Amino acid sequence: MATVSIKRILISESVDPSCKKILEDNGIQVTEKQNMTKKELISEIKDYDGLVVRSATKVTGEIIDAAVHLKIIGRAGTGVDNVDVETATKRGIIVMNTPSGNTISAAELTCALLMSLSRHVPQAAMSMKAGNWDRKKFMGTEIYGKILGIVGLGRIGKEVATRMQSFGMKTIGYDPITPPEVSATWGVEQMSLEELWPQCDYITVHTPLMPATTGLLNDASFAKCKRGVKVVNCARGGIIDEAALLRALESGQCGGAGLDVFVEEPPMVRALVDHPNVISCPHLGASTKEAQARCGQDIALQIVDMLKGKALVGAVNAQVLASTFSPDSHLWIKLGEALGLVLRSCTTSKQPYSQVQITTFGESLKNSFGFLGSAVMVGLLKDSPKSSPNLVNVLTLAQEAGITVTRNHAGAGGDQEQAQSLCMIEISGNGSKHKAIGSVQGEVPVLLELNDSVFRQPVPLSGNLLFFKAMATPQVLPSVAGVLAAAGVEMESFSASAARGGERWCCVGLSSLLGDLGALKPLVNEASQLSV
Repeated sequence: MATVSIKRILISESVDPSCKKILEDNGIQVTEKQNMTKKELISEIKDYDGLVVRSATKVTGEIIDAAVHLKIIGRAGTGVDNVDVETATKRGIIVMNTPSGNTISAAELTCALLMSLSRHVPQAAMSMKAGNWDRKKFMGTEIYGKILGIVGLGRIGKEVATRMQSFGMKTIGYDPITPPEVSATWGVEQMSLEELWPQCDYITVHTPLMPATTGLLNDASFAKCKRGVKVVNCARGGIIDEAALLRALESGQCGGAGLDVFVEEPPMVRALVDHPNVISCPHLGASTKEAQARCGQDIALQIVDMLKGKALVGAVNAQVLASTFSPDSHLWIKLGEALGLVLRSCTTSKQPYSQVQITTFGESLKNSFGFLGSAVMVGLLKDSPKSSPNLVNVLTLAQEAGITVTRNHAGAGGDQEQAQSLCMIEISGNGSKHKAIGSVQGEVPVLLELNDSVFRQPVPLSGNLLFFKAMATPQVLPSVAGVLAAAGVEMESFSASAARGGERWCCVGLSSLLGDLGALKPLVNEASQLSV
């Protein structure tokens, strides 16, 4: 993948010691500073390339804006709702979590709360400590044969299902992403929420907190449920509407709730915590020695694997990077960026473009058009006065600039496309169109065609390059060479296209960029230069 350099990482919370050790063993300088105020973190973060947090640190847009060198934010746990992912993405910062680190611990706590709700275990224990012996007061119910509705069938939802099935529960569920045929293999019948609510004796939620899941269980949802339904939330506070839950508990529509998470943590309004039918915990889902060790190890190993070009795991805002770890992907990324640079340079005097079409040809590029398209846009938007584009943020920047980017793979084309793997870029706007075609030959990115002019010899896209379009006459090259020599610039290579309409594109490799292109104006029709 494209090179990412991370030399210094700040760990702002209590993370398992293995995290620091793994990072330091791989040459990364690590500083641990816990319990910083927002002001202190803003002052501190400017010196680091990476930040590792758990859930207490709120990585806001203000903090991200202060982190001028930041390249990665690692969340040692699942979910990233304490990170402003949108701002991080615009800044080109990778946001990474550990998707499986606390899976078992969260699933086990969910099961413990389901069992406790059915038998009133915490309430009975407190009654005993108070000196009471109230057997009738804590009459419970068996969970055997009951129906458990699981909203969110990811890793944790799956583990909860398999464990509660062992108690004889029937498991049904809802998930907009996991295919029904997949969840069926581990015993969960999927259905719509409208179908699910009325069937459940117990409901547990395992979704991220986002606009679509906020208040998923609300007054209307509870009204559709069986009277006395019991609910568990070990995911994120807010998925269950807390005010609606309290009303359902007071009316008896909800028979009990197991809550490990709250909208406000710790909760200042105590009505739910103090309700006799609520079992509450202080966000203990990942609070096991095993989960903390696993999350600390996972985030460190994921960062190291990314830096070594082995794999990318847990990146929530940089999916395009996941396919950039093949041995030759860096060459194609370099090609894409170089082609973007060429088109940007050769069209600076034209009208602004609003459409970009990136097409790949060849079986080897079948899964590469995503990152290749992003690489092209990095080249096209490079040196933008308002941003620093990279593979993470460039499509967002393009959208903000009003540029429509289309990417696709053509399995078969003309004879040239069938012969080798190619990348073709077409940009257009206000009636003007420009095109470039390139490839990788012998581990060297090369330009094959510019604006329908095919170069007789492929142009290596490296170093300082001068492109010019002029009449195909013998006098042009010596004249251009004279201008370069007068400026103290040496010609290192030369390639020309076949003539079209009496004109041809030429590319000259230079020892250094020409100080003033104006000297070429009497000799050529168009001229531009760039460094790759």
